[in-house]
Amino acid sequence: MKRLTRNKMMSLLVLMLIVAMIGAGCGNNSADTANSANAAQGNEAASPPAEETAEPVTLSLGLLPSIDAIPFIIAKSQGFDRSNGVDLDIQTFKSAKDRDVAFQAGKLDGLSADLVAISIYNEAGLDVKIASTTFGEFDLLTGNDDIQEVKDLKGKSVILSKNTSTQYTVAMMLKQAGLTEADIKITEVPQIPTRLELLKNNKADAAILPEPFVTMGQTAGLRVLSSTVTAGVNPFVLAFPQTAIDAKAEAIRSMYAAYDEAVAYMKSHDQAEYIDLIIKEVGYPDTLKDDIQVPAYLPANQVDVKEVENAFAWAREQGLLTRDISPEDVISDVQFSK
Repeated sequence: MKRLTRNKMMSLLVLMLIVAMIGAGCGNNSADTANSANAAQGNEAASPPAEETAEPVTLSLGLLPSIDAIPFIIAKSQGFDRSNGVDLDIQTFKSAKDRDVAFQAGKLDGLSADLVAISIYNEAGLDVKIASTTFGEFDLLTGNDDIQEVKDLKGKSVILSKNTSTQYTVAMMLKQAGLTEADIKITEVPQIPTRLELLKNNKADAAILPEPFVTMGQTAGLRVLSSTVTAGVNPFVLAFPQTAIDAKAEAIRSMYAAYDEAVAYMKSHDQAEYIDLIIKEVGYPDTLKDDIQVPAYLPANQVDVKEVENAFAWAREQGLLTRDISPEDVISDVQFSK
């Protein structure tokens, strides 16, 4: 009986040992699993959270309905602005006066302007800087068959807007032809559509016009005597007050990245793909759809110092600029070097 009891006790001890060993094995597996889970959780916690996409910074631009606005319009329509981290708020104005009112009211970060306007802004004490040149164009048109070249304008009437880049452009064209402003009869007409109508009705010998009025004039039989392109004159710039440059420098650089993308887009796509947008935003009549020639835009670049010097010299002659302001004082390096 004692031996039987002893055998049972031995069997019981062996059974308990086996159970203990199995339990230990299971415990190690559970621990490994728990440790693996904890490690995974630890690695997950250590991994940086997915970066949230920052909301693009809004940059408001005051533009006139002209060809230098087209790359900005394309950049906005194709989403190149937001993909570069900026939200372009394009506000188009029918006249430079309306644009200036909005600018002086603080409703615009930047604006399409010209070198004569830059001289006037700074003469008034506004710290406005040139961020880049833009691709604009003025053309000098005539309907007088006796006028074949700019030099033939001597003693003739020319329509323009005084104390503006249109008058400056005509002055530069005349200078290249060996004439001065005193050699012509200036008729001041600020309203661009009125200039075209007067010229079409033979009320003047020539007029300086921007697009789309140049194309409209040509389809009506007027001829181009010269242009800012052929004369090598470019008074067109994009400008920002220094306060906006200080506050939104990165957004301005992003804007230029979007601008250059728009230029590349227009080079690689048929004009038919975006011409309707240009007609709508720039103001071309639908009837001129087949006559519109979109310029071969170049990537944005900084204004030529010589251009600023020439425009400022003319502004001083006209009494528009009396302060001692140099090109270096009005050219910003926010995107391009001075």
